[in-house]
Amino acid sequence: MLLAQGLALFTSGLKYPVNRPSPFVSHVNDLVQLSKTGKYSFPSGHTSSAFSTATVITLCSQHIYLAFPSYAYAAFVGYSRMRLGVHYTSDILGGMVIGIGSGLLTWQLDQTINGK
Repeated sequence: MLLAQGLALFTSGLKYPVNRPSPFVSHVNDLVQLSKTGKYSFPSGHTSSAFSTATVITLCSQHIYLAFPSYAYAAFVGYSRMRLGVHYTSDILGGMVIGIGSGLLTWQLDQTINGK
């Protein structure tokens, strides 16, 4: 729960200093906004959450076969954000890096705190 709130706060907070308009704002004549979202796009919060979850599931699971569907789902979330016209590819890549990094950090903190 704390991870999700911290991740959402970080990605939302990063959007304002980066100040990158969403594709549907920059390309009004080319794209139709298919999803309600804010006016800034970098990084993708949905993608960072999905990749963070996939990373934690993969690291905490005793079963490696959960990795592929977890990361496949996260990749489809990223693709859907581009398809909806609310993110650029670099927004998705930024969300991936932030998500995987926060998942690794959370897992490492858990290992340290619980002495594993």
